[in-house]
Amino acid sequence: MPDGDDDDAEYKETFECIKKCMPFAVCGSNTPIDMKGHRVLARAYPWGILDVENSDWTDCKALRTMIMFLLQVICGSRRNFTAMDVNRKPSGVDQSPGLSYVGFSDLPNLIHRKSVKKGFEFTLLAVGRDGTGKTTVVNSIFHTDIVTDKSEVSLKERSDSKVVLEPSTVELEERGVKVRLTVVHTHGYGDSLNNTNNPDPIIRYIDDQFDKYFADESGINRRHILDTRVHCLLYFIEPYQRGLKPLDVKFLKAVGSKVNVIPLIAKSDTLTKQELAVKKQELARDIEKYDIKVYQMPDGDDDDAEYKETFECIKKCMPFAVCGSNTPIDMKGHRVLARAYPWGILDVENSDWTDCKALRTMIISQMSDLQEVTHNVHYENFRSERLTDSGRSSKRPVDAERGYDKQIREKDQELKRMEEKLARMQQQIQQQKLDSAPVRDIRDSRV
Repeated sequence: MPDGDDDDAEYKETFECIKKCMPFAVCGSNTPIDMKGHRVLARAYPWGILDVENSDWTDCKALRTMIMFLLQVICGSRRNFTAMDVNRKPSGVDQSPGLSYVGFSDLPNLIHRKSVKKGFEFTLLAVGRDGTGKTTVVNSIFHTDIVTDKSEVSLKERSDSKVVLEPSTVELEERGVKVRLTVVHTHGYGDSLNNTNNPDPIIRYIDDQFDKYFADESGINRRHILDTRVHCLLYFIEPYQRGLKPLDVKFLKAVGSKVNVIPLIAKSDTLTKQELAVKKQELARDIEKYDIKVYQMPDGDDDDAEYKETFECIKKCMPFAVCGSNTPIDMKGHRVLARAYPWGILDVENSDWTDCKALRTMIISQMSDLQEVTHNVHYENFRSERLTDSGRSSKRPVDAERGYDKQIREKDQELKRMEEKLARMQQQIQQQKLDSAPVRDIRDSRV
């Protein structure tokens, strides 16, 4: 066990008690026995009854104390477990008097404390044509100016159909809970005459974040990995178009398997209620027609009535019709984000007029699910493809080497055949020279 802080006297005392007990001497029992008006786990012998949690006789309680401490360390939050603390009974739990409380019911709270201490990381990608209110809606959702200075896309970049992605990161804190929010805005999407290649930079950005996380995860130090993967994509659709355009269909089908997509009808304040209902029907019809994958909230538990009610309300609002505002206005004694028109004031969080509140509720309440789907589904698909491709690429040098060796062997065999042929030819030439040489008469030489 770690020594703990010098000023933590209670932990020091517990640490010294446990240290004296090591190595632990234990014995167990599954039989509850009444002892002095209390029901305890004990072992009955002819000469007496042994309470297995009596620290004077066994070290079971000290062992449990250390195990529960280790569980707290794993969960990232340490509370000091003393002997009295182990014996306390949780509120709302019906236990027989005298039976010891183990402490596992505290684990959800400990995990919650660990998450709060660590904080959350969330990345939001806003895609849509310039002027559809992407920045304003995102600022309205989180009640803060995440993006104040928007970069302008030059005329040359617009003519070249160039899409610029601009990430902005802000640290948000509410009631001790910290969120590192990254919002990636797109500029120049769908603004040129030829928008065929507009989806490519956005898809490349999503893949690059997966690739970066994959490289960090495969590295040596994996303790502090910065998660920049896109957890949610808000796709803003212009209010005056009928259904989905070909560019919308192409882009949404391409990213549906890479990120959680939430389609939005932008600038819904320009439509009447009847027009808005028709737009939602047309959009929902095209999503089903072209088999576009959009994010769906999990159903939840059957006994969670509050979640069921919230789920049904949000489901009725999809696809969301939104409009944003960065201007707080006093309305009936309350300060709200609203848009002032000559004919009236539009409260952007009034559920009767817009779906901004429902959108915020879904993003905040399902933030952990959006992260889990990103990690367990989209990232795993990317990771599987990457490992498969790396496996294929690793086989290619082996195959090439085998082919090269085969060529060398064939060349050697051919060279050997040529050498044998050349040797035979030289032998034939020598034989021909011997056959054509004149025969010298010895008798003539004597005369």
